[in-house]
Amino acid sequence: MQGLPEFEFARSAPNRDGGTLRFMAFTVACAQFAPQKAKVPENLDRIADLLLQSSGEGADLVVFPETCTSGYFVEGGVAEVSLSAEKLEAELTRRLAGRLNRHVDCVVGFYEQSEGTNFNSAAYLEFGPSHARTSHVYRKFFLPTYGVFDEQRFVGRGTALGKVETRFGGVGILICEDVWHSLLGALLAMSGATLMVVPSASPARDFSGERIGNLDRYRRMLRALSEEHGVWSINCQLSGFEGGKGFVGGSLIVDPLGNVVAESPIQEDHILLAQIDPELGQIARANTPLFDDLRSNWCDLVEIARSLGP
Repeated sequence: MQGLPEFEFARSAPNRDGGTLRFMAFTVACAQFAPQKAKVPENLDRIADLLLQSSGEGADLVVFPETCTSGYFVEGGVAEVSLSAEKLEAELTRRLAGRLNRHVDCVVGFYEQSEGTNFNSAAYLEFGPSHARTSHVYRKFFLPTYGVFDEQRFVGRGTALGKVETRFGGVGILICEDVWHSLLGALLAMSGATLMVVPSASPARDFSGERIGNLDRYRRMLRALSEEHGVWSINCQLSGFEGGKGFVGGSLIVDPLGNVVAESPIQEDHILLAQIDPELGQIARANTPLFDDLRSNWCDLVEIARSLGP
């Protein structure tokens, strides 16, 4: 938490017994929307407007969908729509100048350009009336290349964990396919993340009657992630259509007990708001000590993983 004196941290004073700082409740928003395909300036305008609208409704942290600066299915055009993290911060700062009257953090999914390689990334940014900072950029680890997906052809794979220390505590970032692999969520929980943020762009598929299979799968995965590790899980989905493929929407906020506390409608632009109580995670972990079991056996698990070899 060093080096950010200008931001007001959402945490209490130290306990009288010198214990760990306790973080206070805050409000999170999922800004579910349909970007204009490959129109980066227009989408940045929309992101800034949604950030301001969400902040005006009390949001302290705003989560945007995967690749929302350009749309998801740009494929061979990814180089034309990619931004450096510095460019993303600068463009949003310019659009927010003189319009923001309080501190607000956000997670923005974008195609990132870095040293000649393109990545499917998410930036954690902090904005205030006179300050801006990019505190972390996470690059998607698991790149789907099956069915309608072809990411490995067009973007590089990340190699680092998406954990960032924020004024709300430890935040873990997983991009879409990442959350389908439960191991990354476990690693983030072990690293100290108590809030999991999952920007996604998930085309509707696997229909069964009125049910949308991939949306049902997200609900199950987010609930399982929250219940197992006693964490909040925030999933912000892209909406709209690209090349005949419809993005499902249906963003979710799940509490550490595994309850869906807020959900966006299907196929609509929507700002989803919920209050996050960090102490609920402590209650969940006390009631069901699965995370304590994981932590107690972690060294043995690491040794088992090493024994499996590359």
